[in-house]
Amino acid sequence: MGTEGFAPLQVTLGRVAFGALVLLAILVIKRERLPRSARTWGHLAVAAFLLNALPFSLFAYSELTIPSTLASICNATSPLWGMALSVVALSEDRPTRRRVAGLGIGFLGVLTVLGAWQGFAGTDLTGTAMALGASLSYPIGWIYVRRTLGGTQHSHLAMSSTQLLLATLQLAVVTLLFSPPPTAYPIIPLLAVFALGALGTGVAFLLQYGLVAEIGPTTAQMVTYFIPVIATASGVALLNEHLAWNTPVGALIVLAGAALTQSKPRST
Repeated sequence: MGTEGFAPLQVTLGRVAFGALVLLAILVIKRERLPRSARTWGHLAVAAFLLNALPFSLFAYSELTIPSTLASICNATSPLWGMALSVVALSEDRPTRRRVAGLGIGFLGVLTVLGAWQGFAGTDLTGTAMALGASLSYPIGWIYVRRTLGGTQHSHLAMSSTQLLLATLQLAVVTLLFSPPPTAYPIIPLLAVFALGALGTGVAFLLQYGLVAEIGPTTAQMVTYFIPVIATASGVALLNEHLAWNTPVGALIVLAGAALTQSKPRST
Protein backbone atom coordinates (compact mmCIF):
# COMPACT_ATOMS: atom_id res chain seq x y z
CA MET A 1 0.00 0.00 0.00
CA GLY A 2 2.89 2.33 0.73
CA THR A 3 4.47 1.88 -2.69
CA GLU A 4 1.22 3.02 -4.32
CA GLY A 5 2.14 6.56 -3.31
CA PHE A 6 5.90 6.55 -2.74
CA ALA A 7 9.10 5.23 -4.31
CA PRO A 8 10.78 2.19 -2.67
CA LEU A 9 13.53 4.23 -0.97
CA GLN A 10 10.95 6.70 0.32
CA VAL A 11 8.92 3.87 1.85
CA THR A 12 12.07 2.51 3.48
CA LEU A 13 13.06 5.93 4.81
CA GLY A 14 9.57 6.57 6.17
CA ARG A 15 9.58 3.14 7.77
CA VAL A 16 12.74 3.68 9.82
CA ALA A 17 11.92 7.35 10.53
CA PHE A 18 8.49 6.57 12.00
CA GLY A 19 9.97 3.64 13.91
CA ALA A 20 12.66 5.89 15.38
CA LEU A 21 10.13 8.56 16.35
CA VAL A 22 7.96 6.06 18.23
CA LEU A 23 10.91 4.63 20.17
CA LEU A 24 12.34 8.08 20.93
CA ALA A 25 8.93 9.13 22.28
CA ILE A 26 8.88 6.06 24.56
CA LEU A 27 12.45 6.88 25.59
CA VAL A 28 11.39 10.39 26.66
CA ILE A 29 8.34 9.09 28.53
CA LYS A 30 10.46 6.57 30.44
CA ARG A 31 13.15 9.24 31.02
CA GLU A 32 15.93 7.12 29.58
CA ARG A 33 18.93 8.42 27.64
CA LEU A 34 20.61 7.46 24.41
CA PRO A 35 24.09 5.91 24.74
CA ARG A 36 26.90 8.45 25.11
CA SER A 37 29.82 6.24 24.11
CA ALA A 38 31.24 6.93 20.64
CA ARG A 39 32.18 3.24 20.44
CA THR A 40 28.56 2.19 21.00
CA TRP A 41 27.31 4.65 18.37
CA GLY A 42 29.90 3.32 15.93
CA HIS A 43 28.82 -0.29 16.40
CA LEU A 44 25.16 0.68 16.18
CA ALA A 45 25.85 2.53 12.91
CA VAL A 46 27.13 -0.74 11.44
CA ALA A 47 24.09 -2.57 12.88
CA ALA A 48 21.75 0.05 11.41
CA PHE A 49 23.24 -0.55 7.97
CA LEU A 50 23.14 -4.37 8.19
CA LEU A 51 19.76 -4.71 9.92
CA ASN A 52 17.80 -1.76 8.52
CA ALA A 53 19.13 0.36 5.69
CA LEU A 54 20.54 -2.44 3.51
CA PRO A 55 17.92 -5.24 3.85
CA PHE A 56 14.90 -2.90 3.86
CA SER A 57 16.14 -1.23 0.65
CA LEU A 58 16.99 -4.54 -1.03
CA PHE A 59 13.55 -5.97 -0.29
CA ALA A 60 11.85 -2.79 -1.50
CA TYR A 61 13.64 -2.97 -4.84
CA SER A 62 13.41 -6.76 -5.21
CA GLU A 63 9.63 -6.67 -5.02
CA LEU A 64 9.50 -4.44 -8.06
CA THR A 65 10.50 -7.47 -10.17
CA ILE A 66 9.60 -10.59 -8.14
CA PRO A 67 6.31 -11.59 -6.46
CA SER A 68 5.94 -11.01 -2.75
CA THR A 69 5.52 -14.77 -2.28
CA LEU A 70 9.03 -15.42 -3.58
CA ALA A 71 10.37 -12.52 -1.51
CA SER A 72 8.80 -14.12 1.59
CA ILE A 73 10.50 -17.43 0.83
CA CYS A 74 13.83 -15.63 0.43
CA ASN A 75 13.18 -13.82 3.70
CA ALA A 76 12.49 -17.13 5.40
CA THR A 77 16.00 -18.36 4.58
CA SER A 78 17.33 -15.93 7.20
CA PRO A 79 17.31 -18.47 10.09
CA LEU A 80 19.08 -21.00 7.88
CA TRP A 81 21.80 -18.45 7.04
CA GLY A 82 22.01 -17.65 10.75
CA MET A 83 22.39 -21.28 11.69
CA ALA A 84 25.31 -21.71 9.27
CA LEU A 85 27.00 -18.48 10.36
CA SER A 86 26.61 -19.21 14.08
CA VAL A 87 28.70 -22.37 13.70
CA VAL A 88 31.63 -20.16 12.68
CA ALA A 89 30.99 -16.96 14.61
CA LEU A 90 29.20 -17.86 17.87
CA SER A 91 30.57 -20.69 19.97
CA GLU A 92 27.84 -20.11 22.58
CA ASP A 93 25.02 -20.31 20.03
CA ARG A 94 25.93 -23.48 18.13
CA PRO A 95 22.83 -25.19 16.72
CA THR A 96 21.75 -28.45 18.35
CA ARG A 97 20.14 -31.32 16.47
CA ARG A 98 16.72 -30.29 17.73
CA ARG A 99 17.26 -26.71 16.61
CA VAL A 100 18.46 -27.79 13.17
CA ALA A 101 15.43 -30.07 12.81
CA GLY A 102 13.10 -27.31 14.01
CA LEU A 103 14.52 -24.80 11.54
CA GLY A 104 14.16 -27.30 8.71
CA ILE A 105 10.56 -28.12 9.63
CA GLY A 106 9.76 -24.41 9.97
CA PHE A 107 11.14 -23.68 6.50
CA LEU A 108 9.03 -26.54 5.11
CA GLY A 109 6.02 -24.91 6.73
CA VAL A 110 6.84 -21.59 5.04
CA LEU A 111 7.02 -23.31 1.65
CA THR A 112 3.65 -24.93 2.40
CA VAL A 113 2.00 -21.62 3.37
CA LEU A 114 3.26 -19.97 0.19
CA GLY A 115 2.41 -22.87 -2.11
CA ALA A 116 5.95 -23.04 -3.46
CA TRP A 117 5.15 -26.13 -5.59
CA GLN A 118 3.21 -23.84 -7.96
CA GLY A 119 6.55 -22.49 -9.17
CA PHE A 120 7.73 -19.04 -10.22
CA ALA A 121 7.78 -18.91 -14.01
CA GLY A 122 9.97 -16.18 -15.46
CA THR A 123 11.56 -15.35 -12.11
CA ASP A 124 13.88 -12.34 -12.22
CA LEU A 125 17.32 -13.45 -11.04
CA THR A 126 18.44 -9.96 -10.00
CA GLY A 127 15.38 -9.42 -7.82
CA THR A 128 15.77 -12.87 -6.26
CA ALA A 129 19.45 -12.22 -5.55
CA MET A 130 18.59 -8.92 -3.84
CA ALA A 131 15.98 -10.64 -1.65
CA LEU A 132 18.44 -13.39 -0.70
CA GLY A 133 21.10 -10.76 0.05
CA ALA A 134 18.67 -8.98 2.34
CA SER A 135 17.89 -12.21 4.21
CA LEU A 136 21.62 -12.88 4.64
CA SER A 137 22.16 -9.38 5.99
CA TYR A 138 19.89 -9.99 9.01
CA PRO A 139 21.88 -12.80 10.70
CA ILE A 140 25.16 -11.05 9.92
CA GLY A 141 23.82 -7.95 11.65
CA TRP A 142 22.49 -9.75 14.72
CA ILE A 143 25.68 -11.76 15.14
CA TYR A 144 27.62 -8.49 14.91
CA VAL A 145 25.39 -6.95 17.61
CA ARG A 146 25.78 -10.03 19.82
CA ARG A 147 29.59 -10.01 19.53
CA THR A 148 30.18 -6.25 19.88
CA LEU A 149 27.34 -5.08 22.14
CA GLY A 150 26.35 -8.25 23.99
CA GLY A 151 27.46 -7.06 27.43
CA THR A 152 26.29 -3.46 27.18
CA GLN A 153 24.62 -1.79 30.15
CA HIS A 154 22.22 0.17 27.96
CA SER A 155 18.57 -0.86 27.74
CA HIS A 156 17.10 -2.50 24.65
CA LEU A 157 14.99 0.64 24.21
CA ALA A 158 18.03 2.93 24.12
CA MET A 159 19.90 0.60 21.75
CA SER A 160 17.06 0.09 19.27
CA SER A 161 16.18 3.83 19.34
CA THR A 162 19.75 4.78 18.50
CA GLN A 163 19.98 2.16 15.78
CA LEU A 164 16.81 3.31 14.01
CA LEU A 165 17.89 6.94 14.35
CA LEU A 166 21.18 6.12 12.63
CA ALA A 167 19.37 4.10 9.94
CA THR A 168 17.14 7.11 9.30
CA LEU A 169 20.18 9.34 8.77
CA GLN A 170 21.80 6.78 6.43
CA LEU A 171 18.67 6.36 4.34
CA ALA A 172 17.96 10.10 4.26
CA VAL A 173 21.28 10.67 2.48
CA VAL A 174 20.74 7.79 0.03
CA THR A 175 17.13 8.79 -0.71
CA LEU A 176 18.08 12.40 -1.42
CA LEU A 177 20.77 11.22 -3.84
CA PHE A 178 18.85 8.52 -5.73
CA SER A 179 15.13 9.27 -5.42
CA PRO A 180 13.29 12.49 -6.40
CA PRO A 181 11.11 13.98 -3.65
CA PRO A 182 7.43 12.98 -3.71
CA THR A 183 5.05 15.40 -5.39
CA ALA A 184 2.15 14.46 -3.08
CA TYR A 185 1.51 12.71 0.22
CA PRO A 186 -1.63 10.58 -0.24
CA ILE A 187 -3.16 9.71 3.10
CA ILE A 188 -3.65 5.92 2.71
CA PRO A 189 -0.07 5.14 1.57
CA LEU A 190 1.24 7.53 4.24
CA LEU A 191 -0.74 5.75 6.98
CA ALA A 192 0.49 2.41 5.64
CA VAL A 193 4.12 3.54 5.90
CA PHE A 194 3.46 4.89 9.39
CA ALA A 195 1.99 1.54 10.52
CA LEU A 196 4.92 -0.32 8.99
CA GLY A 197 7.36 1.98 10.76
CA ALA A 198 5.71 2.38 14.15
CA LEU A 199 4.63 -1.25 14.65
CA GLY A 200 6.53 -3.41 12.16
CA THR A 201 9.85 -1.66 12.73
CA GLY A 202 9.95 0.39 15.94
CA VAL A 203 8.07 -1.86 18.36
CA ALA A 204 9.21 -5.00 16.54
CA PHE A 205 12.89 -4.10 16.76
CA LEU A 206 12.55 -3.34 20.46
CA LEU A 207 11.15 -6.85 20.98
CA GLN A 208 13.80 -8.39 18.72
CA TYR A 209 16.63 -6.91 20.79
CA GLY A 210 15.19 -8.62 23.84
CA LEU A 211 14.83 -11.92 21.98
CA VAL A 212 18.42 -11.90 20.73
CA ALA A 213 19.70 -11.17 24.23
CA GLU A 214 17.58 -13.93 25.78
CA ILE A 215 17.76 -16.82 23.29
CA GLY A 216 20.51 -15.85 20.83
CA PRO A 217 20.38 -14.63 17.22
CA THR A 218 19.97 -18.05 15.61
CA THR A 219 16.73 -19.01 17.38
CA ALA A 220 15.50 -15.40 17.45
CA GLN A 221 15.52 -15.43 13.64
CA MET A 222 12.73 -18.03 13.86
CA VAL A 223 10.29 -15.10 13.93
CA THR A 224 10.94 -14.77 10.20
CA TYR A 225 8.98 -17.98 9.63
CA PHE A 226 5.83 -16.40 11.05
CA ILE A 227 5.83 -13.46 8.61
CA PRO A 228 4.14 -15.35 5.73
CA VAL A 229 1.63 -16.91 8.13
CA ILE A 230 0.62 -13.59 9.67
CA ALA A 231 0.70 -11.80 6.31
CA THR A 232 -1.60 -14.39 4.75
CA ALA A 233 -4.01 -14.26 7.69
CA SER A 234 -4.04 -10.46 7.54
CA GLY A 235 -4.71 -10.56 3.81
CA VAL A 236 -7.74 -12.77 4.38
CA ALA A 237 -9.07 -10.68 7.29
CA LEU A 238 -8.37 -7.18 5.95
CA LEU A 239 -8.11 -7.45 2.17
CA ASN A 240 -10.61 -10.27 1.46
CA GLU A 241 -7.90 -12.47 -0.06
CA HIS A 242 -8.57 -16.16 -0.70
CA LEU A 243 -7.64 -18.71 1.98
CA ALA A 244 -6.43 -22.06 0.61
CA TRP A 245 -5.91 -25.32 2.51
CA ASN A 246 -2.14 -24.95 2.56
CA THR A 247 -2.22 -21.82 4.73
CA PRO A 248 -3.52 -23.34 8.01
CA VAL A 249 -1.59 -26.58 7.36
CA GLY A 250 1.63 -24.66 6.77
CA ALA A 251 0.99 -22.52 9.84
CA LEU A 252 0.75 -25.65 12.01
CA ILE A 253 4.02 -26.95 10.54
CA VAL A 254 5.72 -23.60 11.32
CA LEU A 255 4.44 -23.74 14.90
CA ALA A 256 5.72 -27.31 15.25
CA GLY A 257 9.16 -26.27 14.00
CA ALA A 258 9.27 -23.29 16.35
CA ALA A 259 8.27 -25.47 19.29
CA LEU A 260 11.00 -27.97 18.44
CA THR A 261 13.70 -25.28 18.40
CA GLN A 262 12.69 -24.30 21.95
CA SER A 263 12.28 -27.81 23.35
CA LYS A 264 14.90 -29.49 25.46
CA PRO A 265 15.72 -33.20 25.61
CA ARG A 266 14.38 -35.01 28.63
CA SER A 267 16.93 -35.60 31.36
CA THR A 268 17.35 -39.21 32.44
